[in-house]
Amino acid sequence: MGLRTEEQYKESLRDGRAVYFRGERVDDVTTHPVIKIAVEHASIDYRMAEDPRFRELAVVRENGREYSRYYHLPRTAEDLLKRSELIAAATREGATLVVLIKEIGTDALFALRLVGAELAARGKPHYLERIEKFYHYCRDNDLALAVAQTDVKGDRMLGPSAQEDPDCYVRIVKELSDGIVVRGAKVHTSVSVNANEIIVLPTRAMRPEDRDYAVSFALPVATPGLKLIASPHGSAPKNAFEHPISARHKMMETLTVFDDVFVPNERVFLKGETEFAGPLALSFVRYHRFTAISYKLPLLELLVGAAYAVAEANGIVKASHVRDKLTHLAVYHTVVKGLTERAALACTFEHGLAVPNTLLTNVAKYHFAHNYHQAVQIVQDLAGGLLVTAPAAEDLTSEATRTYVLKYLRGAKGVNAEERLRLLNLISDLTASDFGGYQEVLAVHAEGGLEAEKLQAYREYDFNSVAAYARRLANGS
Repeated sequence: MGLRTEEQYKESLRDGRAVYFRGERVDDVTTHPVIKIAVEHASIDYRMAEDPRFRELAVVRENGREYSRYYHLPRTAEDLLKRSELIAAATREGATLVVLIKEIGTDALFALRLVGAELAARGKPHYLERIEKFYHYCRDNDLALAVAQTDVKGDRMLGPSAQEDPDCYVRIVKELSDGIVVRGAKVHTSVSVNANEIIVLPTRAMRPEDRDYAVSFALPVATPGLKLIASPHGSAPKNAFEHPISARHKMMETLTVFDDVFVPNERVFLKGETEFAGPLALSFVRYHRFTAISYKLPLLELLVGAAYAVAEANGIVKASHVRDKLTHLAVYHTVVKGLTERAALACTFEHGLAVPNTLLTNVAKYHFAHNYHQAVQIVQDLAGGLLVTAPAAEDLTSEATRTYVLKYLRGAKGVNAEERLRLLNLISDLTASDFGGYQEVLAVHAEGGLEAEKLQAYREYDFNSVAAYARRLANGS
């Protein structure tokens, strides 16, 4: 098929999938009043491939064929830089909300290829053959992908097989000659309601007794027994004046239930090889955190830009403490951007693929997450209390109130009230709404929490060489 149009993508979602929103089954995700916003948001990727402004970046031409750059296997640092550039460009089109409809799935495909090569070297080449076949199927049909990785976990001090309820981690409950049957649930599954396929990965390292939980596979979303229970967060109706971002852009997450789902052998990528569960989980993270720091860049750009614009509108941009705050935001953005670029340039090469530098990726992700709430505080400080006390959109059109709003809410010289209110509403939507809260939670937990990033950075840093240097100087040599 090659590249799909936006209309073809939307039509592919009308397949009878079992999606539930507030307890009721959704007939058509493309027309549902809430979920359709997420579908429109995801369509950005398909529109960019046809848009002359982005086509050169979004589309790869290879051996006479065209396909989405997201599916391009990164072989060089330049490939990683282009991938990062595309992710950032799509996120800008999404008004700081990542599209993710191909980014996350291809992160998983790259990780599967790495681990599949290791499995092949251990005498199990059939997994890599299946992974290669599935990769080409997704690439050549321009599919939208979701990834289900995080298990519900139950008692987090216990391993999968030690849980009181054995279904707290997704597991194999039956092995058949032509496939497996799986049961359990995953959480935080982004874009699943409007994807074509769901790739399932292990969430952690496994012990020998956890054999049934060391499983990876992929399924069409409409597979019988696969049920998606959508989160209602941020689903209240919004108008575009008061919520210029979240009224138009949305991502859905689900509790993803596998109710004795059959997976054919050709879609099984790991089955009981416990020693590969951890490496597969970490391989995915190595790519996905690079995706994360790439899509965070437009968000940081907007924080800096909105802070400067509102300081100008409020007439305070020349105050020394304001310049100090703006400098802090500029440094914050620049550090994450620099680390992201360097992570691509300092990549490693494994089984023919370029892998972003793991240490730099985790340092960038940690730096972003650790400092995000302070950045929000600075922007809110510069904006002022009107973020939550400003008049409504209707007050600008009502004859009874419009005159007062225009007279009393104008800003510095040359900034009229409507212009100022639009800027304040943008900042409010980004930092003081349910969407703002969503972004703050994502900063802490998406792509792994702060402790996970610190742990990975600790593992990757070469403490031995710097300690040896310190001992050498201490000994006078």
